Amino acid sequence: MDARRIGNLLNLSTPLGVLLATAGRARIRGGPHGLLLAERCRLPLFGAGAMTIGSVVLTGGTVGDLVGRLPRVLDHESRHATQWLALGPLFVPAYGLGALWSLLTTGERAMGNPFERAAGLSDGGYRQVRRR
Repeated sequence: MDARRIGNLLNLSTPLGVLLATAGRARIRGGPHGLLLAERCRLPLFGAGAMTIGSVVLTGGTVGDLVGRLPRVLDHESRHATQWLALGPLFVPAYGLGALWSLLTTGERAMGNPFERAAGLSDGGYRQVRRR
C-alpha cells in the first residue's frame, strides 16, 4: 500500500469517502493510482462528474462512461487525493475558499480555484474561461 493511501486512511479522509459512498449506495471497487472508485453514487456531487474524498472517487454514473468522455479524469482525481493527503480535513474549507475565489474572479468555480488548477483543469473536463 502506498504512502498516500495510508496517509488518507490515517487522516480519516478515505474512511469519510467510503462512508459517503456507502450512504449514497455506490458500488466501490479498486482502481488505478491506488484509488477506490465509487460508482452510481446517489449523493449530490454539486454538478461535478466526479468528486474525490480522500482516496475515494465518487461518481453518479460509471467510471467507464466518465473516462470515455474525459480520458485523463482519473489522473485529475488522483491529484485531488494527493491534496487530501496534504491537508486532511482542512481540504474541505480550503477547497471551498478556492471555489469562492474562482467564482468571484472568473464567474465559475474551477478556473481560478488553485486546487482544480493544480489537478489539471483540462484533465478534469473544465474549460478555460477568462478572468473577470
